[in-house]
Amino acid sequence: MNEGAKTSQESAENVPLHEERNVVKRLKNGDREAFAQLYGWYADALYRQVILPRLPIPELAEDCLRNTFKTALEKIESFREHDRSIFFWLRRIAINKAMDVHRDHKRTLKLAESSKAQDVLQPQGFPRPDRRREVDDTKKEVEQSLSKLNERYARALRLRLIEDHSRQECAQILEISVSTFDVLLHRAAKAFRKVYPP
Repeated sequence: MNEGAKTSQESAENVPLHEERNVVKRLKNGDREAFAQLYGWYADALYRQVILPRLPIPELAEDCLRNTFKTALEKIESFREHDRSIFFWLRRIAINKAMDVHRDHKRTLKLAESSKAQDVLQPQGFPRPDRRREVDDTKKEVEQSLSKLNERYARALRLRLIEDHSRQECAQILEISVSTFDVLLHRAAKAFRKVYPP
């Protein structure tokens, strides 16, 4: 184990249980400072030991950490004290979030590589006469959905899926690294799914 992870684990293990319980009680009563205290104790350990090993893309791991604490705050009333730290409850939330994000990210990358996705967004050749209207409607729905997105997200999707640039070319055009482009595309696809007609 590296020194950073060791330090994180030690700080997570060194919080006295009675002190932690007091902070959890304050948090359940709506004390935001208690939330900051909990974050200060456990965020680094969760990030280094739990999230990053399962989701080795720092930007996605940071999103996952934020969402872990957001969910913890929303569900704090359901937390029941046992003879061990709340860290293990937070750890379970973090693992679930990391696995969800990892699966979603893989799906997004597959979608980006899929010729089927490109066919929907950029039909090749001339559609059959009986499908022309369907294709036109799909194009219109895609364009309307893209217009609702953050401009950067829409540009990433257009470059990759409509204009069919490689990931490297997209990254170069946007002046970012390929790994940052992958994260951007992941977020863009997620946003697109929320606005695209079912």
